[in-house]
Amino acid sequence: MKIISRYLLKEVTINVTLIMLALLAMFSFFNLIQELELLDKGSYGLGKVLLFVLLSAPGHIYDVMPVAVLVGCMYSLAKFARNSELIVLRVSGVSMLNIAVLLLKVGAVFTLLTFLIGELVTPLSEKMAQRIRIQATNSVIAQNFRSGLWVKDGSSFVNVEEVLPDATLLNIHIYEFDHNFKLRMISNAKSGEFTDDDWQLKQVRKTTFDQDKIHNTELADAKWHSLIRPELMNVLLVLPERMSALNLYSYIGHLSVNKQKTTRYQVALWGKLIYPLACLVMVVLALPFGFIQQRMSGASAKVFVGIMLGVMYQILNRVFVHLGLLNDWPPLFSATTPTILFLLAGLTMLHYVERR
Repeated sequence: MKIISRYLLKEVTINVTLIMLALLAMFSFFNLIQELELLDKGSYGLGKVLLFVLLSAPGHIYDVMPVAVLVGCMYSLAKFARNSELIVLRVSGVSMLNIAVLLLKVGAVFTLLTFLIGELVTPLSEKMAQRIRIQATNSVIAQNFRSGLWVKDGSSFVNVEEVLPDATLLNIHIYEFDHNFKLRMISNAKSGEFTDDDWQLKQVRKTTFDQDKIHNTELADAKWHSLIRPELMNVLLVLPERMSALNLYSYIGHLSVNKQKTTRYQVALWGKLIYPLACLVMVVLALPFGFIQQRMSGASAKVFVGIMLGVMYQILNRVFVHLGLLNDWPPLFSATTPTILFLLAGLTMLHYVERR
């Protein structure tokens, strides 16, 4: 049994890895074609384009891992069926449950790998990639409005016209309100850098509203204590799905303190926790295809079916995220429903095959 286990684990792991590399190469190629449109804009030369594509690769690996597991398992099972190895295994007393456990071990390895890449590698590489492109093309971080970025900070509203890749703020406007929601002070600063747990503002002009009087003060430097931190600016560089669960949790806490809507980021957080488990679900979904029409269906047909199911899973994930945001569904429901549906489909087909 140990020899059989090693053989199956080796074959499935190799096939999943090869398919993952093939999908990664395809997505990286598309990414390269897209980035070539910005070639020679500023200092964005070919070297930086290739570096951007390389740093974007972990994000693609994270995206395609469940699909690679599904297609790799289906291809491996189709290959075993074509060579009559599955029939020999079943006749030798190896049950479908034994085969399922072996494949689930492979799925567990790729589940752990997906989680580690999504938590430790992708957030850093994605942030570095975006910074390289923004700095090279002399751009600024994308803003929410034409007037710049707006953030609620306690009883104040902050408008930042530009955010540089190193989290330096340019043209800052702070509107402070009292407990009765009356405008108390407007502070305008040319720039701001975060040092020693505070923002150091430069070229500051403060306008204070005191009953019927208005006072203007100009300062070369001033400290600004705020709940806003440079790490919160990561949300401007990296999509919520690319952020780590820790950063998402921190940002959700910031939004909650300021009584702002957190649904978008809660869905992303639950997705970060649930998505790696899709590798195990894909193993369950792939198993029935190894025993359906073993001699009639070729490997190529099953690979095609696997790719279509993988694409369907990704589309379903995106659809439920957007529907959840539009209809204000519970974040956990929006993030887990596609995975649960595919798991139920796999278990249903397994039950059907086993009864045959």
